[in-house]
Amino acid sequence: MNPAIAKILNKAAAYRDQTAELLGRIIRVPAFSCTEKERIALLEKMCHEAGLAEVRIDGLGNLLARVGSGPKKLVIDAHIDTVETGDKSQWKRDPFSGTVEEGLVYGRGASDQLGGAASMITAGRILTELGYAGKFSVWFAFTVMEEDCDGLCWKYLIEKEGFKPDFFVSTEPTSCRLYRGHRGRMEIEARFKGLACHGSAPERGKSAAYMASRAALAIEKLNGELEPDDDGFLGKGTITVSRVEVRGPSLCAVPDQGMIYMDRRLTWGESMELAVGQVERAIAAAGVEGALVSVPRYDKPSWKGTVHPQELYFPTWKMPADHPLVKAGLETYKGLFAAEPVVDKWTFSTNATAVCGRYKLPSIGFGPGDENQAHAPNERTRAADLEKCAAFYAALPYALENLV
Repeated sequence: MNPAIAKILNKAAAYRDQTAELLGRIIRVPAFSCTEKERIALLEKMCHEAGLAEVRIDGLGNLLARVGSGPKKLVIDAHIDTVETGDKSQWKRDPFSGTVEEGLVYGRGASDQLGGAASMITAGRILTELGYAGKFSVWFAFTVMEEDCDGLCWKYLIEKEGFKPDFFVSTEPTSCRLYRGHRGRMEIEARFKGLACHGSAPERGKSAAYMASRAALAIEKLNGELEPDDDGFLGKGTITVSRVEVRGPSLCAVPDQGMIYMDRRLTWGESMELAVGQVERAIAAAGVEGALVSVPRYDKPSWKGTVHPQELYFPTWKMPADHPLVKAGLETYKGLFAAEPVVDKWTFSTNATAVCGRYKLPSIGFGPGDENQAHAPNERTRAADLEKCAAFYAALPYALENLV
């Protein structure tokens, strides 16, 4: 075994309980999209405590910290905002307890994806203690606003800060599997204009409610007609109606305004223009005339008050199985754990929609916890995963140096 690998494994094991407690501490400071200030401050303190260099907060509110000073950037990323708790009566523990018990860490964000952030801090500590001085500046990025608008943080970093990774690792939950892609997504809105009249004589008007209903059924039909990708890796695209709204002058009137909101998942080869055109044609074929179909924009200010708007379109991405970054991930896993990793993809979407989908920068995923814990009550992750991921993040730059 490579001496550096042996040291990394030993250190990750020694820091296992500490990494779990780091995660518990992070969970105990709630942070939702655009309100991450206090959690970022806590993570900034943790990075300093771990000995990381050049710890700084950018103009949007992302936290960056570095180990090493090589000419190439290897960036390991965790979004640190979470969704809200939903119905708290469904939780067996306080969602923000951060309880560590019998090898599990409990609380909102334990898997999605604060576990990745905790493992990153430990990996940074390990690399610092080993005196890493290779080809890479290893950057740890604790990013904001992903749950609201995945990839916006990286769109800002690349476009406004000029901070462009050479290689990128997302620490979203993969159950310690190696991921090399996922479907893209977008949000689509269709609006309908009817003609209001008194509800006692509906024949005088044109109901936007019926227009919206026919359009919704057309979208259900469209979903069944979408095709899978060519190689079957990402699977088929999907579309579903996630909201229906109608309004009129009163509850005793035919409504004159209607809207359906859609979630569209995009497989390889599907674009924003393609998806919008499909919706327009499907609604027209259902006999609904004059629908206005559009892609909404996101323009909320970050916790620092910065606005960096974008359309709600998040491109599909996948990496070739023989790409050097994927190979480095395989070699890292095999070197650490003497086993072949499962190579797969996410069902949901991540910040890599921007880094790889939009900007074509090489990306992979490896993270603690399970995807099915995301956004669910009683969210939890395994301390064993935290240890394993800390070792993986610390070992990856050594493997990557031999392949690039």
